Amino acid sequence: MLEKLAQKMGLNTNPAIFFTSAALTVFFVVSAVLFTDTVDLVFGSASNWILTHLGWLYILGVTTFLIFLIWIAAGRYGHVRLGPPDSRPEYSNGNWFAMLFAAGIGSILMFWGVAEPISHFAEPPQRNVEPESIAAAQEAMGFTLYHLGLHTWTIFCLPGLAFAYFVYRKGLPFRVSSIFHPFLGERIHGPLGRTVDIIAVLGTLFGVAVTIGLGTLQINSGLHTLFGVEESRLTQLILIAVVTTIAVISVATGLDVGIKWLSTINIVMAVALLIFVFLAGSSLYLAKGVIETTGVYLQWLIPLSFWNDTFGDTGWQGSWTVFYWAWTITWSPFVGIFIARISKGRTIREFVLGVLAAPTAFSIVWFSVFGLSAFDIEMNQGGELVQEVVVDEDIPGALFAFLEHYPLTTFVSAVSILIVVIFFTTSSDSASLVVDMLCSGDAQSPTRQRVFWGITEGVVAATVLTASGVGGLDALQQTIIVFGLPFFVIGFFMMAGLVRSLQAEFAEGSGVQRERNAPLTTRARRLKRRIARGETGKRSGGRNGNGGEGRGGPPER
Repeated sequence: MLEKLAQKMGLNTNPAIFFTSAALTVFFVVSAVLFTDTVDLVFGSASNWILTHLGWLYILGVTTFLIFLIWIAAGRYGHVRLGPPDSRPEYSNGNWFAMLFAAGIGSILMFWGVAEPISHFAEPPQRNVEPESIAAAQEAMGFTLYHLGLHTWTIFCLPGLAFAYFVYRKGLPFRVSSIFHPFLGERIHGPLGRTVDIIAVLGTLFGVAVTIGLGTLQINSGLHTLFGVEESRLTQLILIAVVTTIAVISVATGLDVGIKWLSTINIVMAVALLIFVFLAGSSLYLAKGVIETTGVYLQWLIPLSFWNDTFGDTGWQGSWTVFYWAWTITWSPFVGIFIARISKGRTIREFVLGVLAAPTAFSIVWFSVFGLSAFDIEMNQGGELVQEVVVDEDIPGALFAFLEHYPLTTFVSAVSILIVVIFFTTSSDSASLVVDMLCSGDAQSPTRQRVFWGITEGVVAATVLTASGVGGLDALQQTIIVFGLPFFVIGFFMMAGLVRSLQAEFAEGSGVQRERNAPLTTRARRLKRRIARGETGKRSGGRNGNGGEGRGGPPER
């Protein structure tokens, strides 16, 4: 019945995954509107339980993912190409970086670039240094980069690698269930595999909804600062509608037009904003600070990778680190598949190095410039950022309060709002493309399907942000912590599946070892013997070209 309905609607998708995901999404939206208090209670209780009992597992798990990626890239599997042996990347390094960056973390940088460093500066997480001191500034940068550096990109890189390998190397569909092929075999095409894919679709929708929600709060705050626009749920609904409309137009034009060009334009604008803050501020102080912050990050990286607030038990880690990991993990199918989609032909080593190192390096520079500038404003220029951001709890407005201390405030703030809009648009349209791929298992599908998912993302974002009785950032956090847990567990299957499949590939002689070493070495050795013997003719019937006994050379194929 579902197949006939899909045919009548002109859809090119798996009907069971598509219609079940759509129905469950509608069920959530209706429930959240009609039974707001009950939904809040369920998500609030579930998120509190996860934070209390499983926070430590998130900390250990994400660090384990990072160690695994370093191992697989540095080891013998690093030369395996994500595609046929003769495949090469479809996009230049510049376009590749711009697209993965805009879809992955660009929106996060705009939201947290000032807010997180100044928050930790005012309230040091470990509570063992004086607030608003030099030591607090160093701790703030260490935690900020821990949250938004290698570990965040690890969460994106692992599924991206798994998808790229199983789709382009093994010829499996663009679905989360494909990574379970080493364990389930052809059963990934059955009910169990479809269940995994439905969970992936729902998680991706809610992960992107949180992102759109955060962006809406920030855009609303910026418009309030510039033009006095009221910060209200009605305004936020209108903003979500505008962003969703732009995203739908972009996704309808396809990956190589809308998404590609929006990503490139956006990264250029973001870099321009970064340069403006650097040049308009204390440039020498920032130049030295970028280098010093790199050292601070390296110094704090290993201790924080295993820190669980065991002795303090303040609950801080649940509202920051675990929220980050849970949120980022719900993005992982969407960003992972999107990165895989644009990474065909790259080697495992090239993929891991590019996805981990380049964005992390940019994040270090970004947070150094914005974070250290915020500290300078607060410590040396009599700024009120701590009061506005931390005391008044205006995290979405942190960037605009920060820009008030720079020249051309109105113009630069307006440009910043535009950057935020485009960043969240690229996140939304990329997610629409990926959710459609999760349902269809194919990169090519009718435009109407991508448009449907783009509109659905906007509806879910509006529901989570405005229908909840909790409201605002708290509602977004509770929702995402719950939906992040299943994807976190899937990450361990990704690691095991990759290793099992690569080991089997090498054992069967179909891996990079056979492709690169064995054939070339054998042919070279045989050719060398033929040249040494002066044999240039092909053997036929066991004899050389002169009718004599053939003593060397490869057999005729």
